[in-house]
Amino acid sequence: MTAGRSFFCASLFVALLTAAPAEGQQVVSHGADFLATGAGGRALGMGGAHIALADDVSAGYWNPAGLSRTVFPEVEYMHAERFAGIVSFDYGAVAWPVNARSTLGASFFRSGVNDIKNTLDAWDPERNQPRPHPEEHISSFSAADAAFFVSYARLVRTNLAAGVTAKIIRRSIGDFADAWGYSFDVGGLYRRGAFMAGVNVQDAAGMRQSWNVNRDLLSNIEDVFGQTIPKGGVETVLPLLRLGSGYVLNFGAHHVTLGLDVDMAFEGQQAYALHTGGVSYHPRLGVEYGFRNVMALRAGFTDILKSERDGWDAAPTVGAGLHLGRLAINYGFGNFAGLASDLGYTHRISARVVLARAAWRRAAE
Repeated sequence: MTAGRSFFCASLFVALLTAAPAEGQQVVSHGADFLATGAGGRALGMGGAHIALADDVSAGYWNPAGLSRTVFPEVEYMHAERFAGIVSFDYGAVAWPVNARSTLGASFFRSGVNDIKNTLDAWDPERNQPRPHPEEHISSFSAADAAFFVSYARLVRTNLAAGVTAKIIRRSIGDFADAWGYSFDVGGLYRRGAFMAGVNVQDAAGMRQSWNVNRDLLSNIEDVFGQTIPKGGVETVLPLLRLGSGYVLNFGAHHVTLGLDVDMAFEGQQAYALHTGGVSYHPRLGVEYGFRNVMALRAGFTDILKSERDGWDAAPTVGAGLHLGRLAINYGFGNFAGLASDLGYTHRISARVVLARAAWRRAAE
């Protein structure tokens, strides 16, 4: 194990053991952050500016109303590597037009970190130093997060659609703690000519996560790390308002797609974020050049931050796509500059298949 990986795992271990909320219920600003990776290589290549642009199976994540734009059933799979490969992320989804106006979708996400070192038993609190042969007392465990989405989209008018996604979250930290969570998203999509506007209220009524902690396994955490032993409880994650817009310019065989998204969070963040009062703003920009719907090149900016010490900073992204008949392969690469690069690069590749059978085509109105 490299020094960087060892430091990451040690830091993660401490963070995980103190992640569970205190007994009772509390309101928090973030939850199930593993879902922030997103869905689809096209979106990452465009900086995640996809609330208004998602019109395929990945819309179950970005904006469920976008599922209404699918003509045939679609299947997608994506694999991503985060933090220089330490964290693996997998996503799969299916969308199926039910009739002329309705579409159903399902999505699955999993993120995992393996080989996290548990050094609790390697420390002798009475002697205040490591035990003899400490390596014999070090064990390993894994932390895994998973989510299952069920989405429904409805075409309200020719240029207006609405959608909803129900979400179930499962999180585990070895044998130390686990949690179940649930919430739902509500989305809308408007299109007029080349212009698109979208909205997605993420965790519209707040996400509730219920944690269970095995305190017996953490009995010496106070002596080793100086941390209070966490207790189980319920936490409620605040909603996130995600606004998006897009515009498509066509030049014969060429097209240029522009995207601009802004997330509005209500957690009162002021450091490293644009803000007004208790609302913080997190913009994302993206552009795509396409040729004959066969190939595409993409670029974008995400994690646009501002601080008094460092000034403005942003994480650029790039990507590419290739369409081979019913198969689309998309790649996105991010976090290669700015403050975010310190956390390692992010690679994401996805494959989407359109099941273009005449019998499965969306029915005409």
